[in-house]
Amino acid sequence: MTDVVDADELLRRIRRGRDRAAEEERAWQERARNLTATDPDGAREAAVRALAFEAVLRALEEIVDPGGVDPGGTSPAGSGVKRVT
Repeated sequence: MTDVVDADELLRRIRRGRDRAAEEERAWQERARNLTATDPDGAREAAVRALAFEAVLRALEEIVDPGGVDPGGTSPAGSGVKRVT
């Protein structure tokens, strides 16, 4: 990766990565649900992959919107979280 990109292009690329991670997380969660009854080992594998994509998604969300979501992913900042710029 030798291309020089500006901040807007970098943000666009991070957002595309974030969107892709969200899609993959949903797909692996769905697969885990579908495999639960017939293939418990496959369901566990799919669940682990979903968790990996969730971690990537959270990291990219923190880059795009620092402090925007708490670690539990349920409430926006403002509940005692100080935003540092």
